[in-house]
Amino acid sequence: MIDFYYWPTPNGWKVSIMLEETGLPYALKPVDIGAGDQFKPDYLAISPNARMPAIVDNDTPDGPLPIFESGAILIHLAEKAGRFIPTSRVGRKQCLEWLFWQVGNLGPMAGQLSHFVNYAKSVQAGDHDYAHKRYAGEYNRCLGVLEQRLRGRDFILDDYSIADMISWPWVLIAKPLGQSLEAFPHVSRWRDTIKSRPAVRRGVDLGKPMRRTGPHTEAANKILFGQSARSLGG
Repeated sequence: MIDFYYWPTPNGWKVSIMLEETGLPYALKPVDIGAGDQFKPDYLAISPNARMPAIVDNDTPDGPLPIFESGAILIHLAEKAGRFIPTSRVGRKQCLEWLFWQVGNLGPMAGQLSHFVNYAKSVQAGDHDYAHKRYAGEYNRCLGVLEQRLRGRDFILDDYSIADMISWPWVLIAKPLGQSLEAFPHVSRWRDTIKSRPAVRRGVDLGKPMRRTGPHTEAANKILFGQSARSLGG
């Protein structure tokens, strides 16, 4: 059994989709990031970065194994299930390249853009214009990289894989981030193809009742956006 520490966000969907695709048994462990659950000592012992998602694989030869960071989790689950990661040397190399591309480029750029689209509206007008434009431009650039990769192919690799699962959630929300996919027809087609998969729909819907339906409270904003090294205790 896999303990899945989760809150419904694009980062969490990467792993919820993989768990649904593989059928690996898991127990959902909600971590309310607006309430500060991610800073509790028990969770920090699993995820020292205090971020979602994380897992504990209770079925390994070495006993319960905690894993944090979505890329590492996806590699572990793919190897455990024997699915969604190439077995050839070249294929595995390409898979790792695109996993690292997501965690170093698409994910951070989209995440920062999301912050300025969704949470910085109360900042005095003009104070965050540069940052908003910077991350919007980088998100657009990443979509261009993905568009070129998907030209003439159905998926990022030869077959559907964790390389697709890790990037797809941040493309799913392109419209709310203010980015049309009209200029990216291959990305748009890829997005729709993956969205049609039943396991993907189940993964995105996981924990749907927990999603925020209105503005964060001032207390939640302080927890989410007022973090520093002191937030981790110690």
